[in-house]
Amino acid sequence: MNINATLLAQTIMFALFVWFCMKFIWTPIMAALDQRKKQIADGLADAERAKLDLELAAKRSADILREAKEKVSEIVANGEKRASEIVEAAKEQAKVEGDRIISGAKAEIDQEVFRARELLRTQVSAIALAGASKILGREIDAKAHNDLLDKLVSEL
Repeated sequence: MNINATLLAQTIMFALFVWFCMKFIWTPIMAALDQRKKQIADGLADAERAKLDLELAAKRSADILREAKEKVSEIVANGEKRASEIVEAAKEQAKVEGDRIISGAKAEIDQEVFRARELLRTQVSAIALAGASKILGREIDAKAHNDLLDKLVSEL
């Protein structure tokens, strides 16, 4: 066989092999590679979006946490303010109640003093009548001298 014919036959066979590979093998491999490249690009884009979403969610959660802390501090401040208002109202009510009790006690004391004075006046008038009757040596009629006795009691 001739080397040139062999070389020509091998070249033709190689060209047919290349054409066959390009027609039936190369196209599906390139399609699979393009699909895989698209999947990787989509995955990277999704990962980037997820990273941005994560940062956004972290910012939102920090804002929500800050707002919650502000609300808690506001609620605590309002509670403390309300507690001090209740304490002040209780103090005021206790003062009013104490003043009322003191005024009631003073009125009761005044009544007791008045009763004691009245009792003392009647006892002094009885002692005075007894003393006057002994001095005069006769008995004084309390009913007859009632005006005089009332005058004497009012002076005491």
